[in-house]
Amino acid sequence: MNKTIRNLFIMGLFTVGGGWLGIWLNNVTGNTAPPMQSLGALVWLVSPALAGILLRAFGGDGWKDAGFGLNLRAGGWIWYLVAILVYPLAALLAFGLAIVTGAVSVAGFAAQGFGAYLSAAGLMLVGSLLKNIFEEFAWRSYLTPRLQAAKVPRFLNHLIVGILWWSWHLSYYIYYMDKATLNSFMTTSLPVFLALGLFSLIPTAILFGELQLASKSTWPAFVLHNLINGLSMPLVINGFIKINPPLGMILTPTSEGLLTSVLLGAAGLLIYRNRIGKTEN
Repeated sequence: MNKTIRNLFIMGLFTVGGGWLGIWLNNVTGNTAPPMQSLGALVWLVSPALAGILLRAFGGDGWKDAGFGLNLRAGGWIWYLVAILVYPLAALLAFGLAIVTGAVSVAGFAAQGFGAYLSAAGLMLVGSLLKNIFEEFAWRSYLTPRLQAAKVPRFLNHLIVGILWWSWHLSYYIYYMDKATLNSFMTTSLPVFLALGLFSLIPTAILFGELQLASKSTWPAFVLHNLINGLSMPLVINGFIKINPPLGMILTPTSEGLLTSVLLGAAGLLIYRNRIGKTEN
């Protein structure tokens, strides 16, 4: 078997199975801590990134396309600007439509104030930094460039990354995530919520992947990931908005919202078209 394909298969196994291995470890060790504070959660979080690092170090993949450099020169800074602006702009559009249609309620903003939201967002942003290092070292530092090295077509690349990214989240939603927090995001049954999550992660993966391929760096995607977590999660977790059925999961400005995800995917397609246009010229 070609070593690149072999290593991608190994990476896929760790991505899909790491969370469930963590659940098994919690069960056999009699874990009594909250799931997100357990040994199993650590295994779930680090196993894909650790697998990617080991495959680069010992599996023959090397480090050339790992994207660890900042790549700020020769206009590389523009991708950081895109990473900073794209989610707030998409979320504001979705938020406006959600308010007009009643898909979200915003009484929490009136009760707590915008300053409280900024404080909660700052805390969430800081708390996301370590988690997202592991995620981005798995998806953008390894999967996206190694799929490209295997000559996988561009959008099949993003589709594979999106599906594996979603599969990694399954054990999180089913086991590790606090149930009260999960319920605050859901306006439907868990199976439907998980299916909608797949549809939201695929266009998001297009944007993240195109940022990595355009910048040849993992860090713009890392910046974007932290901003999405920092700005969107406090909206629901801290009660600033309430997601209302039936349109809530479509129009919510959080990262789970289908409209927000489609807008992010559209931004990824614009990056792709811009890069293809420059190549043709």
